[in-house]
Formats: sequence, structure tokens, C-alpha cells
Amino acid sequence: MPIFPADIFTEPSDVDPDTLANLGPLRRLAGSWEARSGVDLAPKPDGPERRVYIERVDMVPIDPQANGPQLFYGLRYHTHITTEEEDVTFHDQVGYWLWEPATGLVLQTIAIPRGQVAIAAGQATPDADTLVLTATRGQTEYGICSTAFLEYAFRTDSYRIELTFNPDGSWHYVTDTVLTVRGQTAPFAHRDENRLVRVGEAVANPLQRILAAKSD
Repeated sequence: MPIFPADIFTEPSDVDPDTLANLGPLRRLAGSWEARSGVDLAPKPDGPERRVYIERVDMVPIDPQANGPQLFYGLRYHTHITTEEEDVTFHDQVGYWLWEPATGLVLQTIAIPRGQVAIAAGQATPDADTLVLTATRGQTEYGICSTAFLEYAFRTDSYRIELTFNPDGSWHYVTDTVLTVRGQTAPFAHRDENRLVRVGEAVANPLQRILAAKSD
């Protein structure tokens, strides 16, 4: 169990306002990204269905965030996915990637517009080339929360993302989500995988932009 300080109220007083300079391994995610070769494996009545998808991810630096003495630097992200067959949204997801420099904690928060949220956690070094984060249903810290229908029909028992930074500046992820599908005897391994390339550069966080403008 983590060891926390006795003083839970006092926030750090010497916070560097430059998020991009303090994102640790998440620095390489800042910016906009696209790919057209994602692969989704999802449960269907007649068996697993494989779909190829088109993905756009925007990662925007936010100002430093404090929980009392705990300090996070992070990125607000939006993932939007369609397919070649139709323009309707195939998947939409928002949340934050967060880095705690003091401990090496990495978090991904997930919210999707079908009534599901999650917080996945892992540990990393500032120069890590691979991030592995997990969330488990029933956990009150790094867990998964779903609507009553999803719990009944497509219960999510665990989530795992492995993200790898490539030498060419792209990044690749694999997400493995274990589902208990009503009427099926065995858990279903739902997998998504993609490699994204940069299409837009990172921008500074709001506070850093304000301070830079004042110094001009």
C-alpha cells in the first residue's frame, strides 16, 4: 500500500508551470495522431468479429494538477474512430493521461458514451519506451464502472493497455479487455490494436502560454 504524508492539505509551492517539460514518458504523446489500420476484435452472436478502423487521437497538455501534496502533469485526450464502410462513429473516448513525477505513477482515465468509465494505472520511468496500465472491475482505486445493462449483458472484468513508443516517432498500442458476455460460457478477450503517426505538433498548456505572453 502506498505511504502517504500526514499533511494531506498543503500543496507544493514550487510547481513548474511547463507541462510539456514535466510529462515524463507521456511527453511523446502530446500532439495529434492518426492511423487507418486499427484492428478491433469484438463479440457477436455468431462469433468474434474483426473490423479495421480509422483513428484520430488529440492529446492536449493541461495545467499541473494537485491533490494536496500529490502533483500530476497530464494530457487531455479525445479518441474518435470510424471505419471505411461507414462514417458513423465506431468508438468515441475521452479522458486524461496523467504522470506523477514523484512516484512514477501513470494513469489513464477512460470515459465512453455508452455508460462506462475506468481508471487504469501503471508504473514507469521518465524515459520508458513501453507503458503498461491495468484496471480491474470491483477495485475502488483503479477500477471499472459500468451501467446496469453493461453489467448484465457485457460485463467488463479487466482492462489492460500496452503502449510502445517507436524509434520513428510513432506509437503503437494493444488493449486487452476481458468481457463476460451473457449466454457465453467462456470470457471473451476483446482486443484493439493500432499504430499512430503524428499529424499535429504539441502545444503548451494554458498557464505556460499565459506566462510566455507576459514575458514577451
